[in-house]
Amino acid sequence: MSRIGVIGGSGLYDIEGIKIKDSLKVTTPFGDPSDELVIGELNGKEVVFLPRHGKGHRINPSRINYRANIYAMKKLEAEWIISLSACGSLKEEIRPLDFIIPLQFVDRTNQARKYTFFDEGITAHISFSHPVCSDLANLVHDIAKDGEATVHLGGTYLNMEGPQFSTLAESNLYRSWGMDIIGMTNMAEARLAREAEICYVTLAAVTDYDCWRESEEAVSVDAIISNLKKNVENSKKILKDVVSRIPGKRNCGCKDALKYAIITDPKAISKKEKSRLDILIGKYVK
Repeated sequence: MSRIGVIGGSGLYDIEGIKIKDSLKVTTPFGDPSDELVIGELNGKEVVFLPRHGKGHRINPSRINYRANIYAMKKLEAEWIISLSACGSLKEEIRPLDFIIPLQFVDRTNQARKYTFFDEGITAHISFSHPVCSDLANLVHDIAKDGEATVHLGGTYLNMEGPQFSTLAESNLYRSWGMDIIGMTNMAEARLAREAEICYVTLAAVTDYDCWRESEEAVSVDAIISNLKKNVENSKKILKDVVSRIPGKRNCGCKDALKYAIITDPKAISKKEKSRLDILIGKYVK
């Protein structure tokens, strides 16, 4: 049974209207996910929901166990992941309370997080030139643009290290690079989702102009929380409609991302490693 995964970001710790069937503490070879995963039904579709920071927002972006989160989604048969996230804007035309669906990512965490499942006795090089599932991104955009908020399709998400916000120098540097939005979480999710052959898209809610805009006050948690609350309801509406329109069968390349990516000779892969990663590599490595 295929399911639709939803990762809730800051301000979104549950899904309104979901008919909860189960709440599971999922074990993974990479440790514990951020919280229990909720399995339920939303608009007639099976959904798996996980709050990225844990209920109550207990886990900061640098401490999230991204591998466990995505592995758990795979284990519960999620074939799509819609990531709901907060972000700061690096462009004048991308305004607070807008939504944006970025199609590219740039990493500035300097590999401080674990970004791959293939780090012990097996090597795989996935194609990642286009890190977002275009089919899913276009679907989310088509639905979101009919809502109350302005939505932008495209642009680059700069993934900074947290939990502190940017310095003014950093913010201006990222703008000089042509970056569009800034956040702390989505690059790891996108990379791991591709390795797990799960379609992935980010629906990012713009909370502020970061600190580059001289007319703006310094980024504050109070201002961000205020804008988050305004955008949470719109996010939930978009999510419900997206879930109802996700097709039963995937036709994109995400579903076969590992087909030619595993470089290690199968004979050189230990039984322990084959077992550990079976749900990822089992159809390719016997």
